[in-house]
Amino acid sequence: MARVLIEASAPTRIDLAGGTIDIWPLYLFHHRAQTLNAAISLRARCTIAPRGDRRVVIRSEDTGVTVEASGWEELLGRAELKLLGRLLHFFEADGLELTTRSDSPVGAGIAGSSALNIAVCGALARWRGFDLAPDTLLHIAMNVEAQAIDVPTGVQDYRPALYGGVSAVELRVDGVRRIPLDLDPAEIERRLVLVYTGASRNSGLNNWEITKRHIDGDAAVFAHFERIRDVAVAMRAAIEARDWNEVGRQLALEWENRKGLAPGVTTPLIEDLIGRATGAGATAAKVCGAGGGGCLVAFAPPDRVPAVRDALAEGGARVLDYRVETEGLRIETRPR
Repeated sequence: MARVLIEASAPTRIDLAGGTIDIWPLYLFHHRAQTLNAAISLRARCTIAPRGDRRVVIRSEDTGVTVEASGWEELLGRAELKLLGRLLHFFEADGLELTTRSDSPVGAGIAGSSALNIAVCGALARWRGFDLAPDTLLHIAMNVEAQAIDVPTGVQDYRPALYGGVSAVELRVDGVRRIPLDLDPAEIERRLVLVYTGASRNSGLNNWEITKRHIDGDAAVFAHFERIRDVAVAMRAAIEARDWNEVGRQLALEWENRKGLAPGVTTPLIEDLIGRATGAGATAAKVCGAGGGGCLVAFAPPDRVPAVRDALAEGGARVLDYRVETEGLRIETRPR
C-alpha cells in the first residue's frame, strides 16, 4: 500500500471530425477511417490519499456522491460511481480515499469521463506500483468503461487524455494509430469558440443506437459514415495545409452528416445557438461528442471570434475558456 498522496489529471478534448466511427467494429467497414481531435486544458482530476485501514472511500465533487466500502471486493456491484468502483476493483486497491473533480461541466460531450478514466487509471497504477505501458493503460481504461456503461466505447477519446496535442487517430484493420499533427496549437485555438449549451447528454445511448443501426445494415447510416470519413480525411489535409477556410467548410459538412445519423443529435436549442454563431461570423459550428446537448464548438476567423463568443453568450450558452493542451496525463506524488 502506498503511503503517499497521488494527484493525477488528464485533458478533455474537442472532436473536430470523424466521431462515432471510432467505435469497434464500425471503422472496419470504412476504408481510411480516422478521427481528428484537440486536447484542451479543461482537465479531469483525481486525488488518492491513504487511510489507516482497508476501507475505500470514493468521493465525486462534481456530483456530490460518496461511496464507501470495507474493501475493493465490495465495489463491483455498486450502481453509484460505477466506473470508479470498477476501476478500484480491477486494480484491487483499498486503504484509500479517491476524490475526483472536473473542470468541464457534467455531460459536456468533450470526453470528460474518458479523461477522468485515464487520470484514475494512471493514479491507481502508481498507487499499486505498476509500471504499465501507455497502450496497456489505455486498453484498461477503454474496457473498464465499456463494462461500466454497458455499451461499446470508442477508441479516440483516451488518446488526447493520455498524450495531449492535436492529432489524427487512424482506425485501421491492423490497429489504431495516433498521429500528432504538425501545427502550432495556437493556430487552431484562436479560431475555435467552445460553449456549454446548458443541456447534458448521454453519448453512450446515442452512439449505441447508431452502432446497432449500422451493424443491422441501415444503408442511410452507412452512407452518412462514409461522408463523415471523407470529411475527416479532407479536414486533416486542410489542417496540414493551413487552409482554414477549408477546415471551416469541412466542419460544417461534418455537422450536416452527423445530424443525419439520428433524430436526437440536434435540438431546437442547438440549432438556435448555431444560427447565432454563424450570424455573428462563424464559418461553422457543431455539437461536441454524440450530440443532443453538451458543448458546442464554433469555428470562426480570429477577428470574428469575440463577436461569436458574445452571440453565443447572449443565446444562453456558457462560454468556456480553454487552451489547446500539449501535455496529456500528468501524475504527481508527494509524501503524506
